[in-house]
Amino acid sequence: MPRSRSILLAAAAALIAGGTATLFAVDASAATACATAWSASAVYLGGGTASQNGHDYTAKWWTQNESPATHSGTWDVWADNGTCGGTTTPTSSPTTSPTAGTGTGMAAAPYVYPGWGNPPAPSTVVNATGIKAFTMAFVLASNGCNPAWDGETGLTGGAHATYIAQIKAAGADVVPSIGGWSGNKLGPNCAGAEALAGAYQKVIDAFGLKAIDVDIENTDEFENTAVQDRILGALKIIKANNPSVKTIVTFGTSTTGPTYYGTRLIQQAEALGANIDVFTQMPFDFGASDIYTATVGATEGLRTTLMSTFGYTEAQAYAHIGISGMNGLSDQQELTSLDTWTRIRDYAKGKGLARLAFWSVNRDRGCAGGGVVSDCSGIAQDDWAFTKVSAGF
Repeated sequence: MPRSRSILLAAAAALIAGGTATLFAVDASAATACATAWSASAVYLGGGTASQNGHDYTAKWWTQNESPATHSGTWDVWADNGTCGGTTTPTSSPTTSPTAGTGTGMAAAPYVYPGWGNPPAPSTVVNATGIKAFTMAFVLASNGCNPAWDGETGLTGGAHATYIAQIKAAGADVVPSIGGWSGNKLGPNCAGAEALAGAYQKVIDAFGLKAIDVDIENTDEFENTAVQDRILGALKIIKANNPSVKTIVTFGTSTTGPTYYGTRLIQQAEALGANIDVFTQMPFDFGASDIYTATVGATEGLRTTLMSTFGYTEAQAYAHIGISGMNGLSDQQELTSLDTWTRIRDYAKGKGLARLAFWSVNRDRGCAGGGVVSDCSGIAQDDWAFTKVSAGF
């Protein structure tokens, strides 16, 4: 089955800076000395100080590249503290956010579904394309809060476990995807964050994972605020107990960036200290005529939201973003041609995004005029063409 899908920005005051963003403090004993000179490339937090043109300024909230001399009005970001003289040196070192993951880039990992759509042999795809990882759908809930492939086959001993062994034998990694659009999901079925984290841990332990993807969709998870918070709390526990395992959340979007629920998910990730590594949006099923433009618009909107929420620089925000597209025809008959996907890949690579995926390898075969079906893309193409392009990410 295809993965179909169906704003409030928090005040920037008191945001925590991410990555290597720098805030300089000034020795209080040097009352007449100027703070460190303002830098257009530095990130300043609320309460951070800088000097420019013989005046000291204090930032009221997170800011970057906003000159104190021209942004110190009553309602602007900088407060003018008056004239100063002399110089000081910074008394604090660069600050790293404790509430955001590393966002380090990952190999492209298109989705594959062993339980649907004539799944190809992993060795065939790896040898033909050079792809280094797959995202495998979907871990659901069985008998309450127990993780199971498709909600019915357990974790080991079935077709999914066999397929994972084949992926690894072909020299590629696997990223299990937990959730999706439909089915009985772990988020609503586990009683709390601790129980949900325990279910996630079973998946990690079963396959010795380097990353997990929580595909949070639909009204039962994405649009259920209690379940959103439960998932974020569980991922916080997972990150604390498995620091090397990357945590990914995947969710729907508008053409201009996160929707209300997407923005809430991001802001709650910061508020709860969930330490998410990658926020991946699914830029399709808009009814858009130009998927490339829609994808870029959604990604740039996400970048803006991450910058304002976590205090990231632009580069840091991109490093926490993923794109998960749909090759060929989408559920709403949007067209992502091979050329368009190549442009999207080049954009993602050029911006330093963390993740690139698409739905799905099962569909990465040609069938012009075939419509949206499980085992081909609905367009004329060579087998595994989208996967091969993705491998260049």
